[in-house]
Amino acid sequence: MSAADAPPPGLDGGFSVSDKHIHLAVHAGQSVIRLIAQRGDDVWGASLRGVETDKPLPPQWARAIHEFLAQHPDLDVHTITLGASGLGRDTAHDLLPLVAGTTVRRIVLAHDSVTNYLGSIGDGEGCVIAANTGTVCLAVGPRDTARVDGWGHLLGDAGSLYWIGRSALEAALRGHDGRRQMTALTRAMRDEFPDLELAYLDLQSAPDRVARIASFADVVMDLAASDWVSANILDKAAAHLSEAVQAAIRRVHLSGPQPPRVAAVGKVFHNDTVLRRFTDFLTLQWPTFALTEARGGPVEGAAMLADLDQSHPLYGAVSAAER
Repeated sequence: MSAADAPPPGLDGGFSVSDKHIHLAVHAGQSVIRLIAQRGDDVWGASLRGVETDKPLPPQWARAIHEFLAQHPDLDVHTITLGASGLGRDTAHDLLPLVAGTTVRRIVLAHDSVTNYLGSIGDGEGCVIAANTGTVCLAVGPRDTARVDGWGHLLGDAGSLYWIGRSALEAALRGHDGRRQMTALTRAMRDEFPDLELAYLDLQSAPDRVARIASFADVVMDLAASDWVSANILDKAAAHLSEAVQAAIRRVHLSGPQPPRVAAVGKVFHNDTVLRRFTDFLTLQWPTFALTEARGGPVEGAAMLADLDQSHPLYGAVSAAER
């Protein structure tokens, strides 16, 4: 079995580095931070509040790690591998001093597009698009990698839960103003904001405004069968997501006649309408296209960071620090 075909660590063999030293895998997303350590049949896990990407990230990662270690004081965690949403210039060297006083000796860090990729389809060629609160797409070719979107809610994340929710709230207010056709979204928005004239002020001042706006995507998905405006928003989301995949595939030179491996993960793709339309758009490019089923998730991908080969195209996107 090749490395590309082997199941990610954590799906069958655990995360442990040895019988004594435990490897802790972390996915630090905007919706949730997941931490999992495993030794044999013993598994320790936690789900904590997600990171706020407009604030410094290393202290937020460190708080989650310290909380996990406090809950499991008997664990000898030697290595932490972490996939992070919103990762910019921070490296593993920024996190290592923040876990001083613990048993941690090594940290491996990467953007969550990398860990989504590894967890979904392993270390072979292909493309993974993840659409949750935000959107990020990553393709890996024979020599190159290409990341598309993942630019945050202000400048990107097209097709994400946030994008869907914001599009819906805008459509609801346009209907309220009489600028566009009426939509059931206006009534649904009024259920949450009885005074629509003040809704924008409430959201601007809310510290959790990104999550609140993203949560309105559920309303869109519920109304899409009966409300044309909602259905159109989902159709546009699918178009944005398929566009990201095609751009990433093209940049790593995999856009030949044979369809590439593509996995679509995240809450947006739990909606049958988005998933179907997304697949339809890609079938226009590759008539025999079929989605690749994801074998794991970002926390499983984070577990794979520790053993990523230096010759792999993704290796340059990983930082490591140890003491």
